Amino acid sequence: MKTPWWFLRKTPLAFLLWPVSVLYYFVSRVVYNVRRIGAYKSRRPVICIGNIFAGGVGKTPIVRAVATHLNAPVVMRGYKKAAATNNIGDEALMLSAHGIAVHTGDRKSNMCLLNKQSDNTPIVMDDGFQNPRIKKDISVLVFDASLGAGNGFVLPAGPLREPMRRVANADAVIIIKSDGQRERKLKIPQNIPVFYAWTRTVSPYAEKTPLVAFAGIGYPKKFFNALKQVVYKKAFPDHYQYTDDDIARLKNVAARRGAKLITTEKDWVRLSDAARQDIKFATLDMEIDNAFYKWLGDKLKCRH
Repeated sequence: MKTPWWFLRKTPLAFLLWPVSVLYYFVSRVVYNVRRIGAYKSRRPVICIGNIFAGGVGKTPIVRAVATHLNAPVVMRGYKKAAATNNIGDEALMLSAHGIAVHTGDRKSNMCLLNKQSDNTPIVMDDGFQNPRIKKDISVLVFDASLGAGNGFVLPAGPLREPMRRVANADAVIIIKSDGQRERKLKIPQNIPVFYAWTRTVSPYAEKTPLVAFAGIGYPKKFFNALKQVVYKKAFPDHYQYTDDDIARLKNVAARRGAKLITTEKDWVRLSDAARQDIKFATLDMEIDNAFYKWLGDKLKCRH
């Protein structure tokens, strides 16, 4: 689905949906408390990289950076599995392409299997801040500075999975900044460490090359704004599975405008092998403050 237009501002529709949000959150808390009974405790440290903002914050590059730094496996649900992504999901395929061991499916079952190994390295859990079935040793929440907390409301009135006060249950927060993006204020509890990460979108084409950009991610506008010389842009629903007709239409647009097709890496892995021959993706360079890795190392030492 496409991100609802009212998620980033307090519109009359958002206020009309607020009572539904109250009911949604009440039900979700009841379910959470029931599911936490008998939560699994991993022998190996579990680092949860999660969010309370529903998609689009750039969590996957953070997971990749942390897993690479620790040489750790990643456990994830594997959202939107499909034949185009070898039935593991676009985010999982993207991580595995960077040499990371990714385990998709039931996270508790995968945790059990990983704990049977002799390896003692930490396990990175992609998402799962709202998952009570697994006890986390360290929970890190990720926010995008340009999105902030959106309109501040919980689903479906806003983009939050749970109220901002739940940030107090995290061990740390990472805020991702992007060059040239307007930033929104975030109210983070003073006792929660806040670290910063910086992203830079790098096009595979020469700077003055006209581009036809397309993306099926949570907030495609961020991707479009990060590129130069975009002559046409097309947004698709999040995790969209592209058809041959979609690609043919995009190629026609690019040909008429004398432009090159470009997309995100997450979208690129969902394309067919044939489509990948003519389409390139922009890489997303991610740099996390070194202070975060020092903090993470100290937290892991305290566990032993």
